[in-house]
Amino acid sequence: MKIKEVKAEISYNSRKEKTVSVYVETDKGKFMGSAPSGKSTGKYATLIYVGSVEKVVKLINKLSSKIIELEIDRFDDLKKVEKIISKKNVGANGMFALESALLKALAADKNKEVWELINPRARKFPFPVGNVIGGGLHTKGKKPDFQEFLIIPESENFFENVMLMNKSHEIIGKKLGLMKVRGNLNDEGAWGCSLSDEECLKFLNDVRKELMSQVGHQIDIGIDVAASGFYTGYLYNYKNPVKRLSKLKQLEFLSKIISDYDVYYVEDGFDEKDFDDFSLLMNKVKNRLIVGDDLTVSNIEKLKKAIKEKSVNSLIVKPNQNGSLIEIRDLILLAKKNKIKTVFSHRSGETNDNIIADLAFGFQTDFVKFGVKGKEREVKLNRMIEIEKIFQ
Repeated sequence: MKIKEVKAEISYNSRKEKTVSVYVETDKGKFMGSAPSGKSTGKYATLIYVGSVEKVVKLINKLSSKIIELEIDRFDDLKKVEKIISKKNVGANGMFALESALLKALAADKNKEVWELINPRARKFPFPVGNVIGGGLHTKGKKPDFQEFLIIPESENFFENVMLMNKSHEIIGKKLGLMKVRGNLNDEGAWGCSLSDEECLKFLNDVRKELMSQVGHQIDIGIDVAASGFYTGYLYNYKNPVKRLSKLKQLEFLSKIISDYDVYYVEDGFDEKDFDDFSLLMNKVKNRLIVGDDLTVSNIEKLKKAIKEKSVNSLIVKPNQNGSLIEIRDLILLAKKNKIKTVFSHRSGETNDNIIADLAFGFQTDFVKFGVKGKEREVKLNRMIEIEKIFQ
């Protein structure tokens, strides 16, 4: 692939925050990659920007002439790029935007889909995980302490699962409105509400059962506790209702609600440093997904520790949290080798870039967590539906 130009610019995400976009021009046209940003980032995640967004844009443009000289003909050639521009000098977001643009340009040059550059034999579609009720850092006003309440439909095709998520989102909005507890849609397009965590789970479980009786497909529910957001170093400090739980009491509380409300998916139930507590929950509850996000921050060394400690059986993967798509591939291969499920995830401050769908399909992840509502969410779901249509 012959590259004519590489240019970085400042753009804005769905929260109107500055981010970086990178354009790569070839004989086939101009291709853009952009980077999202998270609000709940994890203390041990790769630095998103080295310095400011402005500094990152300036550095990419300064080094663009060296990128143009490279011969990029396959996915592994991103290693050549990372010898010139790496997350150590531009941060994870700058790296992700650049590599995304290069992959799009390469796919066009080869007359292929982006996912085919990763795995041309990919066929398995992930199950979508949809955020339908929000709390925590993503939501304003009186709210549940857990950050996300999730719906996970499991029909035979991706399109139908998206329709079920949409129907769930609509039903939940109407019912919360009738109960006079509904707030606004939050950063990720989930309904805000004033219910407590347990009230949300009871409500969501009832909606799930009602919908299952109508459609005849399994529908699971889940939570992203995002416990680091309300952990003080000694206690988990809940606000709705007010309670302070020790590590042991947090374990007991999570075990109880998993059982009482048939919760299948539990993300970040403990603080981001507490590999031991994740392991205790894994041993205490069976046939559930115990998911690491802030615990593992899309980092291969953190994943190795989680494997050694037997802390998780499922892993959130956020490409821009790491920056290097080569390392993301290695992370996913290590997870699969150890029978750990993978969940490709969006961020709360998203862009209209849909490459994450191609990446998730190419890497053959088990789940995708793209949200349900909002143009930045729907563009990713729609791209996965487009890929599905290729095989129909």
